[in-house]
Amino acid sequence: MNGTPVVVALAGSMRDGSYTRVALQHALDAAAERGADTELLDVREYDLPVFDPDEEEPEAATELKRKIREADTVLWGSPVYHGSYSSAFRNVHDYCSFDEYEDTTVGLLASAGGGSFASTLDHMRVTARGVHAWVLPHQVGIRSARNKIEDGEITDEDIEERVRKLGQQAVEYAFIHPDVTAPDAGIDETASAEADGGQTDADAGQTEADADD
Repeated sequence: MNGTPVVVALAGSMRDGSYTRVALQHALDAAAERGADTELLDVREYDLPVFDPDEEEPEAATELKRKIREADTVLWGSPVYHGSYSSAFRNVHDYCSFDEYEDTTVGLLASAGGGSFASTLDHMRVTARGVHAWVLPHQVGIRSARNKIEDGEITDEDIEERVRKLGQQAVEYAFIHPDVTAPDAGIDETASAEADGGQTDADAGQTEADADD
């Protein structure tokens, strides 16, 4: 490691009693125990307008982007809304670019009111890849979150273990710089990049409403 890792968590929920926010804080606690400097980035505290590239960037967005850019690992958390992530999470991400995430480790967490969270994590992973982040293979999906998180505590032992593992790996892989393509793999990198740019989302038509954070 190259010094003390910085791990921040972006909580993409506007609800006061957010299960997503609680889970991310537990992950940050585990990261802090491993020696990281940690901070929870709560979207409610930044009050960002809907991203408009024609408007001057608000100071709050500049400050939030700086914290993300200076982090070694960013943990993303969102409630499951209609089979995807929240608009609050997406709006923050729209302000960001390669400058914030190139070669940054990203960890994923989603909380659902019912049993479906896979598409939300898939969408987040694709979004992270779009800004050249490196996403941890380990991810956390919480089914029926209201039954597993209470009064700021995770009451399900398996979920607590998975959340803590996410925080621990945020530190363990904070300084990783993987080669995405092996130099002798015979891959045309230009063609590969063009293919990635044309990828479609097979889950775009999903309409299940499973919102709970």
